[in-house]
Amino acid sequence: MSFALPESMRTYIDARVSSGHYGNTSEYIRDLVRKDQEEQAKRRLRELIEEGLASGPGSARTQAEDEELFAIARGAID
Repeated sequence: MSFALPESMRTYIDARVSSGHYGNTSEYIRDLVRKDQEEQAKRRLRELIEEGLASGPGSARTQAEDEELFAIARGAID
């Protein structure tokens, strides 16, 4: 993979690597991607929580529903 960066960004990355925070430029880029992936996962979780809260009050699960969920978790049901 190859990409171009402005000189100011290249200088910044080189400084981060030189300071010992990262072993090399690739390690720095991988860290940025991992952090972005984590942020996207957090954003999705927040969206799901908001969706759940907007859906109205919850209700207690029945014994049958609990048994079905446990069966799914065990792999007994698809």
